[in-house]
Amino acid sequence: MDARASEPSVDDDEIDLMELFRALWRGKWLIMIAAVAALFAGGYYAFGVAEPQYRSSATLTVEMRTNQVSNIESVISGVSTETAALNTELEIIRSSRVLGKVVDELSLTEDPEFNPALRTPSGLSQAVGSVKGLIRSLINSGEAPKTAEMKSAPEATETAEMKSARDAAINILRRALSASVQSNTYVFNISATTGDARKSAQIVNTLAEQYIEDQIAVKFEATEQAAEWLSTRVTELEENLREREDALAQARAETDLISAEALEGLNLQAKDLRERLGEMRERAATAQNEVNLLRDLRASGDRTALVEEINDPELRRLLEAIRSGDDDAEAMFDQRLDTLVANAENVYDRLRGQVESLAASYRNLQSRIDRQSEDLVLIEQMVREVEATRTLYETFLTRLKETNIQRGLQRADSRVLSEATPGGQIAPRPPRILVLSLILGAMVGAAIVLLRQFMHNTFRTASDLEAATGLPVLGQIPRMPIKARKDLISYLRDKPTSASAEAIRNLRTSLLLSDIDNPPKIIMSTSALPEEGKTTQAVSLAQNLAGLNKKVLLLEGDIRRRMLVQYFDHAPKAGILTALSGEVPLNEVVFHDDQLGADVLMGEKSHANAADLFSSDRFSTFLDRAREAYDFVIIDTPPVLVVSDARVIGQHVDAILFSVAWDRTQRGQVIAALREFESVNLRVTGIALGQIDPKGMRRYGYGGKYGAYGAYGKGYYNAG
Repeated sequence: MDARASEPSVDDDEIDLMELFRALWRGKWLIMIAAVAALFAGGYYAFGVAEPQYRSSATLTVEMRTNQVSNIESVISGVSTETAALNTELEIIRSSRVLGKVVDELSLTEDPEFNPALRTPSGLSQAVGSVKGLIRSLINSGEAPKTAEMKSAPEATETAEMKSARDAAINILRRALSASVQSNTYVFNISATTGDARKSAQIVNTLAEQYIEDQIAVKFEATEQAAEWLSTRVTELEENLREREDALAQARAETDLISAEALEGLNLQAKDLRERLGEMRERAATAQNEVNLLRDLRASGDRTALVEEINDPELRRLLEAIRSGDDDAEAMFDQRLDTLVANAENVYDRLRGQVESLAASYRNLQSRIDRQSEDLVLIEQMVREVEATRTLYETFLTRLKETNIQRGLQRADSRVLSEATPGGQIAPRPPRILVLSLILGAMVGAAIVLLRQFMHNTFRTASDLEAATGLPVLGQIPRMPIKARKDLISYLRDKPTSASAEAIRNLRTSLLLSDIDNPPKIIMSTSALPEEGKTTQAVSLAQNLAGLNKKVLLLEGDIRRRMLVQYFDHAPKAGILTALSGEVPLNEVVFHDDQLGADVLMGEKSHANAADLFSSDRFSTFLDRAREAYDFVIIDTPPVLVVSDARVIGQHVDAILFSVAWDRTQRGQVIAALREFESVNLRVTGIALGQIDPKGMRRYGYGGKYGAYGAYGKGYYNAG
């Protein structure tokens, strides 16, 4: 196989528009049939099946938001004129709440158009219903009846059926309605499509009325709910305010706090007392230091240092007296020193008592300040809560009064600009249906043609086969017009100028001229799979070569199935196994068929492996003897993708003829088979496109591409 066959072409992904056009042109009759069939189907639907539909429309507008009578902000505001709000109103119109009121007002559950249960069932529906009833009865036949359930079942069933009928009518009515907003306006249209013009108008007008009434009802309900809620909240807030005011009065009565100003005065008093306490503590500390100093000096016994430190005139005089020798002066010195120490201790004790007294007074005053500060914070918090509750109470009371004023003043946000009148018929529209049916039918036909073309995975033309494999197509063989394989040889002999015989002749010529310098003598015929015409082509090629007065041997290499026996009436006693043994001369093993004009060596049943048999030296020696004894040896081998025999035999032949069944053998199978030959370094000489159906070619539009049986070759060949 040529290397270019295994490499994807750059143009493989491109769409050949001319090829698409040719495919559509080849399928023009199918497209025309599909278009005409669709045209008749559309006409039957438009004039015989479709029921007339009538549409009626009404126009409504949304009023812009206006001030209320009380000139205060409304508790229930009007409809916003934003696009989202307008679209929301359209959804409200199509809501089950509004549509349910229309169904109830017009009793649409009693109208067969809106209640499928009231429609006359078709024959098919009756048959399906009967089958369902039979199955249901068989399922429930084994259940025991329950008295209580049987008594309540009719009422429950009736209620469920009524609800189901109403829900079905609402859904059908919703599908029959359409609503849209006019661009850049506050106007929207409501339309209804039914089988009756007056019914459509009545539905639209009733829907507009129910929608407007629903707006008023919703506002009134919202106002009532708001008033009820506000009244409850006002009562609760009033009670809460009273409780908070009582708690504030009780808190003021239980505290000794006069005012915030008095608390500020206590803070100033505490500050003054704290400063005095600090000064007194400093004086007490100084007195304590003096006492400690006198005690330390007295304990040291150093009168000179003591006098210098104390600097008392009396002690200084007594010290001079002691130094002058006065005996009484020492006693008087000690007595004077004790007096000074006692005086210092008395001063310290007095100051310490004053410090303790001031500290106790400060603590009492600070405790009083803390207690009154906490009371002040609590009272101020309670005052704020009372004020907040009073403000909230007054706000809700004001809103309650406003809501009470708005009762009875509600009006709809929409109004009807134009009521619906009996509309005209909008469906069916026969011209449009017929045109669309014709176009759709043509499109379906074209889709079928293109789908068949794109899903085509076999070979119909020699050019496609050559492009896919890279090998030449040596012949294009039509399907032989015979009823049985044994009629093949007689047909070729009796119809030498038929298209089939000429196709075999062309195959022979192409095969022999494939190598002018060394024409092939041993030719192998094989295929990818069974039933692709390789044996028929081998027999036909042998008959054609024998017609050249050549000595030809037809050898059956497919010893597993042994198909040659179906082409000949002769049943030989020996075959290829006997010939390979060498015990019997070749001319005694083969038999000569007069109709074929060639010798035939059939296969023999063997328990040995066929591939091993053909790989033996005996088979190679046998072919050498056949090459010397015959001008041509035609070998019919098994399919390549089934067994390996063909690849083994191919090692000894001069030419390999590969058969492909027209519009049957898949591309992947052909490529896989050729790769099997490549794997053992065998080159396929050429391909024969066989079993071609001339009628099929003309049906596919390929009738002009084949010389052997094209439209222009009729004058050269005999019929059949």
